Amino acid sequence: MDSRIMWGIVFGAMAIGGISSEEGICTYRVGRFEVSALLERQGRGNPSILVNAPPAQVQRYIPEGSYPMGTNTFLIKGGGRNILVDTGFGEAVFDHLKELGVAPEQIDAVLLTHMHGDHIGGLQKGGKALFPKADVYLALQEKDFWLKDNDNKQAASALAPYGSRVKTFLPEDIGKIQGSGQAALFPGIIPIAAFGHTPGHTAFMVESEGQRFIIWGDLMHAQLIQFPVPDVSVSYDTDPVAAAVSRKAILEYTAANKIPVGGMHLNFPAIGSVTKASSGYSFDPVKP
Repeated sequence: MDSRIMWGIVFGAMAIGGISSEEGICTYRVGRFEVSALLERQGRGNPSILVNAPPAQVQRYIPEGSYPMGTNTFLIKGGGRNILVDTGFGEAVFDHLKELGVAPEQIDAVLLTHMHGDHIGGLQKGGKALFPKADVYLALQEKDFWLKDNDNKQAASALAPYGSRVKTFLPEDIGKIQGSGQAALFPGIIPIAAFGHTPGHTAFMVESEGQRFIIWGDLMHAQLIQFPVPDVSVSYDTDPVAAAVSRKAILEYTAANKIPVGGMHLNFPAIGSVTKASSGYSFDPVKP
């Protein structure tokens, strides 16, 4: 795995406990694609958000009383396109894109895992699209939940500047994904249902030349406990039970098929491999 990793702005100023919140890029090659994790923030999470977490397990896996948690976006380059997966808060993502030689107007598509504020914050500012030539893609279930069922003003404002360039899709169940081209948004980019965190929460599989990689969005927030105990959900999950079902299904799939993953709240470099371990799973992050 390490032979396919290219490190860009890997370390900025070091902070106690890890990378600073301003800088960090890790690029991983998947066939003809380059997938870059872009660090936006690195902080600490509070176990009070955990749902269905027995105190003994919290003490075992989070003995310090808090856990590291990043906020990341991902850039996919290849196939003649620049595709951004989520926009974070709209902070460091623009600096990272510049370092990778990609201007906002060169982003062809923005894929949204879901519409929480830390994933759509960089879509617009002052009513103007910050990615002026991009189409924005999200699951139909997600759009309906935020715009029809709840009439959420933040979600509506984020999408409004893109008008007819907002596209919806129906993500495929991971158990039905057979190979390249099935339910693909673009050649080699397949949306996967990961419902529970939100009603239309979506992961994206990148597939090229026999290699695969899954960007799984907010499948987990507290990796110290959610890998070994995947039944644990968080209060941010719209449906904690469904979120756990999705988490276990994708963990099982990626471990069994040896597919590397990236996550929006995994600790930077936010890319690594999943392995079955005891009743749960373990995570091996990529190394420089």
